[in-house]
Amino acid sequence: MKINIKLFTIVAISSLFISSCDDGDKIIDQVLETTTRGAVLRTIETFGSDFDRFDTSTNFGVTFEEQDVENGDLLQSVDVFVNFIDNTAGNGTTSPAEVLVATFQASDFEAGPFGLPRATFESTFQEALDALGVVEGQFDGGDAILFRLQLFLTDGSSFSNDTNTSTLTGSFFASPFQYQQTIKCIPVAPVPGDYILDLADSFGDGWDGARIDVTIDGVVSEITFTSGSSASFTVNVPVGTTEFFFTYVAGNFEGEHSYVITAPTGELAIEDGPGPATGVLVLNICNG
Repeated sequence: MKINIKLFTIVAISSLFISSCDDGDKIIDQVLETTTRGAVLRTIETFGSDFDRFDTSTNFGVTFEEQDVENGDLLQSVDVFVNFIDNTAGNGTTSPAEVLVATFQASDFEAGPFGLPRATFESTFQEALDALGVVEGQFDGGDAILFRLQLFLTDGSSFSNDTNTSTLTGSFFASPFQYQQTIKCIPVAPVPGDYILDLADSFGDGWDGARIDVTIDGVVSEITFTSGSSASFTVNVPVGTTEFFFTYVAGNFEGEHSYVITAPTGELAIEDGPGPATGVLVLNICNG
């Protein structure tokens, strides 16, 4: 039934597009007459690791590519700013001003495979904290570090996240102009007890082949549900466990799937979706 509905929607949209093609051309022409062309910083790759509350040497990096109407010839520079987002009330309020941490001039970029200019920015967790003046006791798991990029063109215009639209942040342009690194308390050893897994499917027909694998001392169990809009499971990690992790495995219709995992301490260990990231899940447990 799900497939039929989606096919019907596609056919209906296609019919509408064909019947209104002539009028659409007129509208597009009118819009282009009054539109000022901009520029994007396309995300080529993000790399590094989660910022760990217990290891400030953890790092974040991003390679970005500039594209404008002149294929990069309008590029002047890119500024990188860092900011702190305080999401934890238990240690007071920390609200430093946004800080400029790097500037890439046009000459700092190198041509990518398509001839467009590319550059790479990297920062450790500690470097971000030092730039902001945030010290031990002022941050905890659940807070976040935000890196923001601002693009300047030789014609005097500039672009950042505040001038962005959903079209630019989507998968084609992949140009959010900002990247948030949530600080996590990553346990150095398995935290024993009961983990509550709440799984949801927005369409209401289960997880379409997706699952969460649970590995406890080499034994793997699969968690999923095949009907309905939600399901809840309890996973017990015994005292003395030496190896424990969750792994998300994708199925079909990933945009319908989401989950929340609550730690034995009552903390939100992780949540993701719709469209959860695949692979081993990095848990946030500060009170383990």
